[in-house]
Amino acid sequence: MRAFSYTRAQSPAEAASAAAHTDNAKFIAGGTNLLDLMKLEIETPAHLIDVNGLALDRIEETPDGGLRIGALVRNTDLAANERVRRDYAVLSRALLAGASGQLRNKATTAGNLLQRTRCPYFYDTNLPCNKRKPGSGCAAIGGASRQHAVVGVSEACIATHPSDMAVAMRALDATVETVRPDGAARTIPIAELHRLPGDSPEIETTLQPGELITAVTLPKPVGGTQAYRKVRDRASYAFALVSVAAIVQPDGTGRVALGGVAHKPWRVEAAEAELPRGAKAVTARLFADAKPTQDNAFKLPLAERTLAAVLREARG
Repeated sequence: MRAFSYTRAQSPAEAASAAAHTDNAKFIAGGTNLLDLMKLEIETPAHLIDVNGLALDRIEETPDGGLRIGALVRNTDLAANERVRRDYAVLSRALLAGASGQLRNKATTAGNLLQRTRCPYFYDTNLPCNKRKPGSGCAAIGGASRQHAVVGVSEACIATHPSDMAVAMRALDATVETVRPDGAARTIPIAELHRLPGDSPEIETTLQPGELITAVTLPKPVGGTQAYRKVRDRASYAFALVSVAAIVQPDGTGRVALGGVAHKPWRVEAAEAELPRGAKAVTARLFADAKPTQDNAFKLPLAERTLAAVLREARG
């Protein structure tokens, strides 16, 4: 790990301003992803800004009946919250499917959204990776790609986003609140937070340099039967091959978001019109532009079967 300087921010605006005006600065809260990357010298910040003291760790009801989740709320606390378990069950289930209990005790809401890919080529500094070193190439393309993306890919990157929580947040139409370096607040629909790789996979979100997430807001509950199903190689502490976050209403309509298949949580609202017709019709629309490799083409039927199982469960 390389040497770095360290300060504790006194306010969100101060933290954002410091990050924007300090060369190679990073925010740190739980550190469950950043510290690992620093040890491997994939991330080499010269300065860390500790945001743990910013009182962003509360879960509060909004005037319209929704829920505002502070950026520093720990994943364990969010999953166990009474209102989340009752009204946003897909979120609680997604959180409990992620990582281990020890990591959930430290990981934060904002950090979960912003965690970086677990692509093994990204973690191996001896191999080319456009996400780690822009322009160096993508070792996953033409390499072992069983875990990689099947849709939304580019010639520069086929990595997947690792978050379970983000998939549920996408199904719930969450909104991300931020503060920019000039102190101005901004709200970003979660559908617009994460980017597809395109020609610049190293740019993973639409956040501006120094912009700090302060909260995530959930709209008022939509009801229905909510489920999160994660298919992985082992029962715990593993990332999704395919995951499905679904909200199914009594009339058969609903919402579906997938994890493990793209560079960001994958939801195509037009595909949800096919829900009454079943999983095959929905996934045909979800994967209309899929470009799987020989190694990961199995994800397409796996996603269909997983969604079918979720729909059977939701419909009793």
